[in-house]
Amino acid sequence: MPAQVPYTPSSPSINWQALAEVRWVFMITKADLAIRKPLTVERIKDLWSKTYNKQGKPDWSHIFPYYHDNIVFQDSIQRIDGKENFIVFCNRLTNRCEKLAMDILTITETSDIFMFDWRMEMMFRNWPSTPIYGATKLTLAEDSRIIHQRDYYDLWGDIFNNIPWFHKPYRRIMERYFG
Repeated sequence: MPAQVPYTPSSPSINWQALAEVRWVFMITKADLAIRKPLTVERIKDLWSKTYNKQGKPDWSHIFPYYHDNIVFQDSIQRIDGKENFIVFCNRLTNRCEKLAMDILTITETSDIFMFDWRMEMMFRNWPSTPIYGATKLTLAEDSRIIHQRDYYDLWGDIFNNIPWFHKPYRRIMERYFG
């Protein structure tokens, strides 16, 4: 670490080495500027409504800056560790879906945790549009970026309910074995 050189207007010389290192430490990108606006209930509603649009495929690019490099994403199917893997996952989902839209029904916040329930409509190739109901818990790190996201939903029940020849047998099996 370079020696600290206090700035005074009458300083005769500039320590260019120290200045270069400070510039590197404080280099800010456009993505980092977005993070300066803290996550709030209204901000999450706004960001997620842009992500899951009604016109077609989702676009997560504007919310990636809000995710920590060590994000842990978990849902009913998988666990994904790290921001790079999370971005790959989001892009894979975008490529598989013809349409993916989300409506946030309710949302609440306590210090570093946001909880919201939602209705998501997914449409895959050769399949009708399917509504899925679920909830998301976002946990913020000390730097106010999302460090943990846990999505809860009944994927199979919501999908099976929309398959005409399968939803009745599926419900009978669920009632028989699970009450």
